[in-house]
Amino acid sequence: MKQSLQLRIGQHLTMTPQLQQAIRLLQLSALELQQEMQQALESNPMLEITEDESGDDEDTPAEQAREAEPVVVAESREADVEINDSTIPDDLPVDSTWDDTFETFDTYGASSSGNGSDHEGREFETQSNTGQSLHDHLLWQVQMAPFSPTDLSIAMTIIDAIDLDGYLTTPIEDLLPEFASDPDIGREEIEAVLHRIQQFDPPGIGARDLRESMLLQLKQYPPATVWLAEVQRLVSDHFDLLAHRDYNLLMRRMKLSETDLQQVIALLQTVNPRPGGQITDQQTEYVVPDVYVRKRNDVWKVELNPDTTPKLRINSMYSGMAQRSRNSADSTYLKNQLQEARWLLKSLQSRNETLLKVATCIVERQRGFLEYGDEAMQPLVMSIIAQEVNMHESTISRVTTKKYMHTPRGIYELKYFFSSHVATEDGGECSSTAIRAMLKKLISVEEPNKPLSDSKLASLLSDQGIKVARRTVAKYREAMTIPPSNERKRLS
Repeated sequence: MKQSLQLRIGQHLTMTPQLQQAIRLLQLSALELQQEMQQALESNPMLEITEDESGDDEDTPAEQAREAEPVVVAESREADVEINDSTIPDDLPVDSTWDDTFETFDTYGASSSGNGSDHEGREFETQSNTGQSLHDHLLWQVQMAPFSPTDLSIAMTIIDAIDLDGYLTTPIEDLLPEFASDPDIGREEIEAVLHRIQQFDPPGIGARDLRESMLLQLKQYPPATVWLAEVQRLVSDHFDLLAHRDYNLLMRRMKLSETDLQQVIALLQTVNPRPGGQITDQQTEYVVPDVYVRKRNDVWKVELNPDTTPKLRINSMYSGMAQRSRNSADSTYLKNQLQEARWLLKSLQSRNETLLKVATCIVERQRGFLEYGDEAMQPLVMSIIAQEVNMHESTISRVTTKKYMHTPRGIYELKYFFSSHVATEDGGECSSTAIRAMLKKLISVEEPNKPLSDSKLASLLSDQGIKVARRTVAKYREAMTIPPSNERKRLS
């Protein structure tokens, strides 16, 4: 084969490092962006934090919330400084600590000596960062209880079989093979240990079904509780009728009037159907709004949250060193870091501009929601916003993911304002969010003893000019975790 040189002309798309960085920053949430900027500050000496020197007359909502905090901190620190050497005794006990002799103060001016509680303002902040799981909580109680070695091994096996809701999901027969090596352990021994675990905290733990969990919790109620005996009889003898909401037969079987049965059911509703759910090691995830929307002079204004917008700049001293450096290695390093810092600041500015532009466009489209609520939500798709801001639809998807908007009606993810539509009889469109709000409103005013079926709900929506099928109503109802009509039936 003869070798030859050929000239070809072609096109291909190349993602530069700057473009990759811009796309990555665009899809980060507020908390993730702060972590990213913190890592950039630690790795790049060219970056530094800019102090806010703006002289705006009106504070942002986040600044108004903590307006008085620095004054309190300053006073508390001054109080610590006033402690002088004259207050220190000459002799101190060997086993004493500083808190035993002096009253120390935290940064909020609250006393931290003794066994008193923390300052009320810090009660939320002083909570443990790591919660205790249900499994660990039960193990701690097992270790505190007087179990024999054999019972302890049985208790450990039972606790491992308890799910996060607090129920024993594994039958006793399936636990027996775990103790095949010990012939003395049978069903009776496992039942006995299970009965002891069911006395642990939280009440209702270790139950094998909802009925048993309710009975265990009711045993913890004071004996003088009104209607307690009737509730226990209702759960133990007539649980199936209660599950099918056959209230007429319940009143005849228990010989109770409708008013009395209402009182009995009201007491039953005080028990927790998921006793293990109140103990969890999952961390609370806080939503930080990226955008604020406020109405000023009958005009909706959109502004970025300054607390989530990193304030970075180029360090003038290091940038000057990059220009004056004569050492080739040092000069190359500083110039590379300076270029990366400029790329980062440019990508950050592009992210803020894109987020503000998209949020403003959404607010313009959803003014009805801001004024009147969910029922006035307009149908909106990402392609419409992409056309208005002259961006690709994938960019709109990135900028609306894990970004939140603070409105007078609450905090919503930007994706919440996008929804499909259903045709109306007059040729218009109605968003699925508005239909869900209408369904929720109709269900909230239905008769308790005659709840509306999906077909009836579809008919009521049709009377309002909204064409929607019964199966669509069922889909929306299930999405809102609203049970069907037969499960919504209750006493009037």
